[in-house]
Amino acid sequence: MSLIVKICGLNSPDALDAALDAGADLTGFVFFEPSPRHLSFDQARALASRVKNRAGKVALTVDADDGALQRIVEALRPDILQLHGHETPGRISDLKKRYGLPVMKALPVETKLDLKMVADYAGVADWLLFDARAPRAATRPGGLGKPFDWTLLQDIDSTTPFMLSGGLDAENVAEALAVTGAGGVDVSSGVERSPGVKDPEKIRSFVRLAREAGARAARKVANSA
Repeated sequence: MSLIVKICGLNSPDALDAALDAGADLTGFVFFEPSPRHLSFDQARALASRVKNRAGKVALTVDADDGALQRIVEALRPDILQLHGHETPGRISDLKKRYGLPVMKALPVETKLDLKMVADYAGVADWLLFDARAPRAATRPGGLGKPFDWTLLQDIDSTTPFMLSGGLDAENVAEALAVTGAGGVDVSSGVERSPGVKDPEKIRSFVRLAREAGARAARKVANSA
């Protein structure tokens, strides 16, 4: 399977167009008020109309209640729900049945013990997203530009495909993929010029270098087969 590249926290037409033109597979939209990337429903509708069928739309939420999720789905018409809070496996199952959408569950990682959660969500979530655990005083769980020890994911036992997030940028994405063997990468702050303000050139560079790294990894697997 080819590498999945996701640009998250898109909140302007210019940033979205840069991600689409660069060939991102997934475009991420944040619905969480403490985030500088938070969207109103009107903004979400306008941006969704620009995506058309050029990439998948991902709605990122954090412990959103049923009412909020319904409004988000109606505004964005997402292809994937990304749950970045304390959502349980049962909650994920309920949402998959209600909306008929695949779910990506973010799991915070700091130590090997954090990976015990994988068994709870494997087979329930369609994708796992490993992100750096936020500091205790943080106001949001992700988008903080902080990496974690990628070697923790080496030889991980998961039947569910996973993506990597947390502190990625154009300079380290190749190393991150080489260490983890992740099936996808998710970037937000690493392609910004300031919090919440995307840099089109950084988006283009990230997608290009991620693709190159993914192609190298695919060739390596093919040659070892």
